[in-house]
Amino acid sequence: MFDFLKGPVETFQEFLFLSARAFRNVFRSPHYASDILIQMDVIGVGSLFIVSLIGVFTGIVMALQMARALSTYGASGQIGQIVSITLVRELGPVLTAILVAGRNASGMASELGSMKVTEQIDAMRALGTDPLQKLVTPRLIATAIVLPLLTIIADALGMVGGYFIAATMLNITRSQYWTNAWQILEYNDLLQGLLKPFLFAIVIALVGCFYGLRTSGGTQGVGRATTKAVVVASVWIFVITSMLDPLFVNLK
Repeated sequence: MFDFLKGPVETFQEFLFLSARAFRNVFRSPHYASDILIQMDVIGVGSLFIVSLIGVFTGIVMALQMARALSTYGASGQIGQIVSITLVRELGPVLTAILVAGRNASGMASELGSMKVTEQIDAMRALGTDPLQKLVTPRLIATAIVLPLLTIIADALGMVGGYFIAATMLNITRSQYWTNAWQILEYNDLLQGLLKPFLFAIVIALVGCFYGLRTSGGTQGVGRATTKAVVVASVWIFVITSMLDPLFVNLK
């Protein structure tokens, strides 16, 4: 009767096993520090431009959309508060994670999938190397380090974009904008803005590697794995943020 659930349940079970082994390998030697640095460069530096660009334009668009409504109620001076709290709590972490998922979850899936279909992973096992230790854990650690940093950059540049609109269209002074932007933030907001990208990073790395290691069917299988990795990682980003938001709303 519930045969249609066997496939998804089995897939989720395999994902949990891979995740548990990847986390265990974080505390085991060897750590492959050079691979971690390479992945930090690929994921962090490689995503810096697009994340910065999206951060700036997110702040600009948000300020533009709110400017008319706020001016109607004579509350134009609050634009800094709205841009700041929206970026730090929600848009900064979520948009940055979506971009990194689209760029790097797909990259991990395609890279590991290509290694899988060309039997390079089987060769690693034959030589006594744990593929998860060598391929998955460095990507997990690197993503968990760089994604919060990318989020901070996106938040900061988004506030700069909002200030550009506030200064040029609303005639708000620099001190007024930045004072309001900083004063509205609480430790709860900063914790939320850093915890979310950390959890998003774990999901992005594990999902990308999981579908890469499950690739089969040659080059067509690599394409399918890449697509699944991006879709599943993006869905989990929204699921996680929807679960965390009620917790932080009630947290004082």
